Amino acid sequence: MHPSTALAHPNIAAIKYWGNRDEALRLPANGSISINLDRLFTRTTVSFQPSLPFDELIINGHEATWPALERVSLMLDLVREKTGITARAEIVSENNFPSGAGIASSASAFAALALAASKAAELDLSERELSRLARRGSGSAARSVPDGFVEWQMGSSDEDSFAYSIAGHGHWALSDCIAIISSSHKKTGSTEGHALAGSSPFQAARVEDAPRRIEICRSAILKRDFEAFASIVELDSDMMHAVMMTSQPALHYWLAASLAVMQAVREWREGGLSACYTVDAGANVHVLCPEKEAEEVAIRLRKISGVKDVLTANVGGAARIVEEE
Repeated sequence: MHPSTALAHPNIAAIKYWGNRDEALRLPANGSISINLDRLFTRTTVSFQPSLPFDELIINGHEATWPALERVSLMLDLVREKTGITARAEIVSENNFPSGAGIASSASAFAALALAASKAAELDLSERELSRLARRGSGSAARSVPDGFVEWQMGSSDEDSFAYSIAGHGHWALSDCIAIISSSHKKTGSTEGHALAGSSPFQAARVEDAPRRIEICRSAILKRDFEAFASIVELDSDMMHAVMMTSQPALHYWLAASLAVMQAVREWREGGLSACYTVDAGANVHVLCPEKEAEEVAIRLRKISGVKDVLTANVGGAARIVEEE
């Protein structure tokens, strides 16, 4: 068994995943659609070592403890079960973007882990199997395995809840200009948030309408119809945050600057600039636009009070094995 290193990109959901119908298997309450983000990545190396008494996890140079280590060990246990390996593993992982601030760091982390761990264990998994494995660590990680524009089907069981590419990263030249409003770890992570979704009276309506929104979004991506894409993406984001804000206890991720960015983006679009917003579980706002508009969008975002930085990414590829650099 040799060490293996994998790289995966975070993704931004155009149609959101929020709420599970099975917490242990991370089977989602609804399907979702996302876009992988190039330039942003998690690189993870897994090395099974018989001499280790337990799994060791190092994230961005710091040794991690429970509960982060527990989630990683649970995924490694799934790999060990498939192969009969009993050795513990050393996992070294690094992000080149802020973790836990609403930029899907767990998505890229568990997609990279699923691929690196399976390769280190000499398992040859299909993309579908890798997506299912990544899902067990973090639901949205299922979507960081395939290429480009990705749909995660909710499925009926562990077997058929996986993600696949609906269009490759070269299909549509879009950019995500991420307005960094807070780079600190959010108080309530997505895992805890998903468990609260059902306590909102709005969740049932959001879930029931999800197939319609997915159909509109998928069609807009395939036709490269930015106007249709923008309206459904903003609606879906607002619907998810309405559920969050009406959960028990309520989750308020938006800050004043988040609202200022969303308001500005709507005004820019009315003025003829192709741009739309979407917000994951955090304060940062993702502003999606055609690549040719990204420079102008970033300049405008930096002028908004409370925006500390802007990260720009285009559409990214699939999770992949890389040589150690």
